Amino acid sequence: MVRRSGRRPGNQDTKQSILEAARTIFAERGFDKASIRAIAGEAGVDPALVHHYFGTKEKLFLASVNAPVNPAELIPKALAGPREEAGARLVALVLSVWDSPAGGAAVALMRSALSNEWTARLMREFVLTQVLRRAVAELGIDAEEAPVRAALVATQIAGLAVVRYVLKAEPVASADPQRLVAAVGPSVQRYLTEDLPGVF
Repeated sequence: MVRRSGRRPGNQDTKQSILEAARTIFAERGFDKASIRAIAGEAGVDPALVHHYFGTKEKLFLASVNAPVNPAELIPKALAGPREEAGARLVALVLSVWDSPAGGAAVALMRSALSNEWTARLMREFVLTQVLRRAVAELGIDAEEAPVRAALVATQIAGLAVVRYVLKAEPVASADPQRLVAAVGPSVQRYLTEDLPGVF
């Protein structure tokens, strides 16, 4: 990959250049290891311009994956309440977003992730760092168990999303969201908070 040299002045193309650079860096390094400085270098701009257009690394990441919502705003509200109902509330949140008009962007990203490794990396970073990491933090899950629990939850959430929105397999594709919450929520709850024999 050819790296751009020099600094790009602020113009109408700068924001798009930053987004393209961010997608590259986030896909290559992951959310945690990516830096505003590295993204600015890839885009050929001053880091101050990245902050000017996007504010924080988190907001830049959400823009780079075209996220339909900000998990930082939704996860705490969705998981407020009895711990033993967290799985159902998380599934209900995901379905409410994906079933909304804004969910089209998430469906497009999921379709692309199934056939493109670069997009899959971005999708994985979004699900693991922005959604599931927040969920396990809200629930106060032990730090040593959190990565495995989050990954297991992802199997349920991603599987549900693929079957309902990408494959559109019946009866899941047209099922009432509450029925899906009732069916999938207990599995998510188990992975979040219950004993996992053979794992922990």
